[in-house]
Amino acid sequence: HKHNLFLLADEVYQENVHSLDSKFVSFKKILMDLGSPYNQMQIASFHSASKGWHCESGFRGGYFEIINLDKDVEAQVNKLVSVSLCSNTWGQAVMGAIVNPPKEGEPSYQLYKRERSMMADRLQEQAILINELFNSMEGIICNPVKGGMFAFPRVEIPCKAIKYAKSKGMTPDNFYCVELLENTGICVLPGSIFKQRQGTYHFRTNILLSAHQIKDMAEKFRTFHVSFMHRWK
Repeated sequence: HKHNLFLLADEVYQENVHSLDSKFVSFKKILMDLGSPYNQMQIASFHSASKGWHCESGFRGGYFEIINLDKDVEAQVNKLVSVSLCSNTWGQAVMGAIVNPPKEGEPSYQLYKRERSMMADRLQEQAILINELFNSMEGIICNPVKGGMFAFPRVEIPCKAIKYAKSKGMTPDNFYCVELLENTGICVLPGSIFKQRQGTYHFRTNILLSAHQIKDMAEKFRTFHVSFMHRWK
C-alpha cells in the first residue's frame, strides 16, 4: 500500500493443490483479512479454463475479478471489455460449468464429485511420482510439487559442459535441454527462461503424463543423464 501498487494475481492453479498439508488462499482473502489499509489495495485476480484440474486447454475461457478499482478506470475497463471479442461458445460454456458446478442434490452431482476426485488423486499421484523419480537420479534435486502442473528439478551440470555451452553462446541449462531433446525426444524448458539463482541450473517439466508414461520417460531421462554426466565429467 505504501507504493500504491496494483496487484495482478495469477490464480489459475487455485484448484491444483497436491499436498495434503497445503491449501489455496486467494490474494483477495489475504488483503481483506489484513484489514486497513491493505484491504483498500487495487487487485485483479485471474482464472482460466485452460488450467486447474479441468485442463481444458483448447477452450480458452477465463475471467478476471477487479477489486477496489477507481470508478472512472473501472468504467473504461468495462467499455474495453465490451468491445473486445469474447471466448467462443465452447469456451463460455466450459467457463460457466467451472464457476457453477453441480450442487449436492442435483442429478449430476455424484458423477461430478467422483470424476473430480479421480482427477485430483491422479494428479497428486503423478506429482509424487515425478518427484521421487527425479530425486533418485544422481545430480538432480527436485522439490515436492505441492501445486500447479509443473516440476522444476535442479540439475548439477559439470564444469566442462558449462564452459562448452558458454563457448557456443548458450546457457548451460539450455544446452542440457537441447541435448536431452536431440537424444531422447523429451522436451523440457530451461530454467533460465523463468529466472533462477546465479550458478544454479534447472529445467521445467509437467506432471500431466500418466503414471506409466512418466515411468517410461524417467528411464529414458535417466539413461541420457548418466551418459551426459559421464561425457562431461
